[in-house]
Amino acid sequence: MTIRVAQFLDVASGLQPKQFSVGGHVEIASLDDLDPMYKQLLDRPIACVLAVMSGDGRPNLTPMWFDYEGDKVLVNVATHRRKYGWISKNPHLTLVLVNPDNAYHWVSIRCSANEELSEDDPAVGERVTAQLDRIWTKYTQQPPPYGLRDPSIDERRALFVCDVERVATFGKP
Repeated sequence: MTIRVAQFLDVASGLQPKQFSVGGHVEIASLDDLDPMYKQLLDRPIACVLAVMSGDGRPNLTPMWFDYEGDKVLVNVATHRRKYGWISKNPHLTLVLVNPDNAYHWVSIRCSANEELSEDDPAVGERVTAQLDRIWTKYTQQPPPYGLRDPSIDERRALFVCDVERVATFGKP
């Protein structure tokens, strides 16, 4: 499977005709193949904004930690949160990562959650917990285990493995 990347024309190097429109497309096999100028946004501890469709049909936007492996985006959520149910019902997601140093440098990723892994599944549960621990360390610089489980409940986690369909890139660092 290939991922289509829309390369928007930006104004980082000055005004140009048709700025803010798509200047071209490239095909990549993996998010690892993104131009390093944009891939660095995926690898830095920058919170993404995740868009999912809520129960009333309106987009719900949530800032959250971002993770990926190859051509998959990984979305780890607590199963007691509404977002979990919304993704289960409508698995079409969009994420955007904006450079905190320059709002005109960003990556947008459209994907679909095609696999759900449960922390309670003996076959894959360790993967869910390990991925959560990995992003905990990426974003907090603290060693595992993940330290934000709700102490008032037996918080359980699910990992949605999402196929990337389209990427859009914009700007320069």
